[in-house]
Parts: sequence; C-alpha cells; structure tokens
Amino acid sequence: MKSQEIINLLPYTAPFLFVGELSDISETGITGTYRFDKNSSFYQGHFKDHPVTPGVILTETMAQIGLVCLGIYLMRRELEKGMPQIALSSNQVDFYLPVFPGERVRVVSEKVYFRFNKLKCNVKMFNEEDALVCKGTIAGMIKS
Repeated sequence: MKSQEIINLLPYTAPFLFVGELSDISETGITGTYRFDKNSSFYQGHFKDHPVTPGVILTETMAQIGLVCLGIYLMRRELEKGMPQIALSSNQVDFYLPVFPGERVRVVSEKVYFRFNKLKCNVKMFNEEDALVCKGTIAGMIKS
C-alpha cells in the first residue's frame, strides 16, 4: 500500500486533515510530515498577537499520522472493502516546544502493540530543526 492510498482512506478532509506526506511505512511504525497553514482559523485566537499551534491540534496530527495511518496500513487487507471506522481510546502527550504558523513537523510512530483491532503507539513530533516538540502514547480502535 502506497502513501497516497493510505491518505485517501483517511476519514478526514481539509481543514481537519493534518497529514501531508508519509514515508518509512512498515509493520512496526510510520513517519509522516505536515506543514501547518499559517492562515488556519485556530491561529486567530491562540494566542493574541503571538499565534501558536494548539496542543490539541498537535495531538490530532500525531494521532492522524502515527495511529490512524499506521492502522490503515496494518489493516490494509481488511480495508479493501471500504473506509475504516476509527475511535481514539486514550492519549498521553508531553509538550516541549511550540509550533508556529507555517511550520513543518515530522511525526515518528513506533507500534507498541496491535491486537483485537486496538493499536497502541509511542509517537514523537519534531520541528524543522529536528528538535523534539512533543511525545506520547496514543491508542485507538480501528476496524473495517
């Protein structure tokens, strides 16, 4: 399964799609990137005169790339019949650096386990200088 095929199966569209490109796709993990549009509406009020990407959006980006895209890849044979059903079940994320409008991030996810349609991953996000922005554990249910 190719990168664009995975992206096409995502249940998101703009402005809530936070996956740009995928690379290094395997049974054990996935890497992907996304550039935050400086004109995104969430920057208008977060924060006044000094916009920063909200942590919930960073978490969502990590979940879309690190959990959902990997889950689609792992279930590629089962998903040939249609779109996946996805539910986030838990997340714990620690934040270290801000992400500013227009900035590109890289998400690296390593599978902890995948059984009974539950996927758990350790996920890290890096900025363009390759500095750690945030990291955490994200889990969810994926079924065809």
